Order: sequence, then C-alpha cells, then structure tokens
Amino acid sequence: MLSTAELKRYNRHIIMPEIGLEGQQKLMDAKVLVIGAGGLGCPILQYLTAAGVGTLGICDFDYVDESNLQRQILFGTDDIGKSKAKTAASKLASLNPYIKLNIHDFKLDTSNVLNLFEQYDIIVDGSDNFPTRFLVNDACVIIAKPLVFGAIYKFEGQVSVFNYDGGPTYRCLIPEQPDSSEMLSCSQIGVMGVLPGIIGSYQASEVIKIITDVGEVLKGKILLVDTLSMNHNIIEFKRNEETAKITELGDYGDFCMDEFPEVKNITVADLKDKILNNEKINLIDIREKELFENYHIPDSINYQIEEILDNPKLVPKELNVVLICDMGNNSMAVIDFLKESHDYNHVYNLEGGIQGWIK
Repeated sequence: MLSTAELKRYNRHIIMPEIGLEGQQKLMDAKVLVIGAGGLGCPILQYLTAAGVGTLGICDFDYVDESNLQRQILFGTDDIGKSKAKTAASKLASLNPYIKLNIHDFKLDTSNVLNLFEQYDIIVDGSDNFPTRFLVNDACVIIAKPLVFGAIYKFEGQVSVFNYDGGPTYRCLIPEQPDSSEMLSCSQIGVMGVLPGIIGSYQASEVIKIITDVGEVLKGKILLVDTLSMNHNIIEFKRNEETAKITELGDYGDFCMDEFPEVKNITVADLKDKILNNEKINLIDIREKELFENYHIPDSINYQIEEILDNPKLVPKELNVVLICDMGNNSMAVIDFLKESHDYNHVYNLEGGIQGWIK
C-alpha cells in the first residue's frame, strides 16, 4: 500500500494507465542489482531510484577518480578517493528515502556471484570489461535471472536484454570471451561524456518495462546507438542452444591485470620470504581504517586512498614499497596513479591483497 507521500512522489507513473497503481507497486516490490556504479551505473541507479524500485543493490569495489567526473554524474570533486558504492548509496538515499539500498563494495568473482545474484530479481550490467560481462551472463543463466545489458565505445552504445523469457543469452551474441589483447577500456580509448547517460537511461527503461510488463522488451534484439550520426538501429538475433547452455562458471581472467599491465606485482609467498629474510621493505595498507585495525600485516602502516592521492609523498619514492588492499585491485589502481603521474618505479602490488595473505 502506497503512503500519501509515495502517491504524490510517483504520481506521473500512476496516472499513466500502462503503469498505474499496480505497476508502481510492482516497482516497489522489485529487487534489482546494478553491476558497476560508473558511467552506465550512475544514470541506471538514479532513474531506478527515482522510479521507486523497492530494493537496489550497488556492486562496485572501485573508488572515485578525478577522471570519472567527466561522465559519472553521481559524484563530485569532494568524492575523489571515496568508495563509489558507498558514495552512490548516500546520494541515492537523499534522492528517494523510501527505497532500500544495499552496498556490495567488493569485487565480483566466481566465489560470490551466484549467492549475490540469488538475492535479486533482475541483474543490470554496467561493467566495462569482458571478464565481468561473461561472468555476469553465465551466473544469470545458471540461476535463471534476466540480464539488462549495456556497453559503450567512444561515441557508440549498445543495449539488450539477455536470458529473459526464453530469449538469447550474451553468449548467443558473443560465444567466447575475447583475448585480453583485444580488450580496451574507457581509460585507454576514451568515451564521450554524455554517452553513458543515454545508454544507461535505456537500460533503466528496459528494467522498468520488465518489472511492469509494459511495452516490448529488447529480447533477441540489440539496440545500436551512434551519437555522431544519431542513428538508432535494432539488430535481431536468435538463441543458440549450444552457447546458451551454461551449467557451471568458468575461468574469466582478471581484468585489473589487463587494465594496469605496467604495474609490478609481488606474490604473497615472495613477500613472506622477504620479511623472513629481514629485507628492507615498506608495507602500506590502503584499506579503510577499521578494516586495518581489525587485521593487518605486522609492521604495515595505514593510509587512506584519498590521503595518497592528495599527498603522494606519503609513499617513499626511492624505497621498495608494497601497497596492500583487500584483494589487490584498488592498490593496483593507486600504483598506476603513482607511476603515471609521479614517476614511481619501486612500488609493488600485493597479489590477492590481504585476502591472499590470510589464505
């Protein structure tokens, strides 16, 4: 039952006969997980929040970088260095206090994806790399969840709905994951700032259509958008039973390793050997303070990511340094920043992070 405040808030939905009170109640009862709170994720999250989707999950382990602000419109300058998932949740809660927001600020992988997806009705992919896209697709197939897909490239975008009502899956369109040498991200090729807003809005629209059972969903179709010419084309494709049949998760690689190929890594075993041999090495843990205080590698010190971004001199430039985060991803991004912007050459990433150390 909608409250008086909710009736007023969602009035423009309710007065449309295609949605009405029943459709709005369906939105409020729905549980949707958005993968990525970046370029695509920001508009998806904003519009689904405003629409009144009752439970929204935000899955992103990344932190806000200044280069994100050209297109990731949920964030501002003061958010640089902060968790994307937590920052997004805070701002979305202000936009609509009547919905539930779940923060999943960890890296999605084969060990957690199925359990996470089970908690939601619809999965929306706002990721920017093939390993995640194939992981998300395969998990959706295994546990029978519809997948709303979007992708962007410079001035072009794509939208489709996979694994919905017996329709095709992502692998029916792209059967195998491309080689890492063929993978390019926004950080490597660039993207027009407004493009994620356009494509993300289309994705949010597909989610609302699925929930309210309105209109024709992009099942077995992919929408191609070219913003340079403003051409919109729809290509149809069929389900391929051979590629669509997924019974278990596979090996998807590590997109972070591909995105930061120049970052030097050190294994847990090698680091332990260096410590046992009393080699001089500086350990800097960049996890949140409470996590560091709960457990950390002996003799390591704790700096927050934003502290290092604001003052890189906190990291000794001429000494050997190992940066430590939860799983080895955020530290890789920080090292890339230090290397590219400040010519650091003696900083290493601990593979697997503190989780790898504990194992």
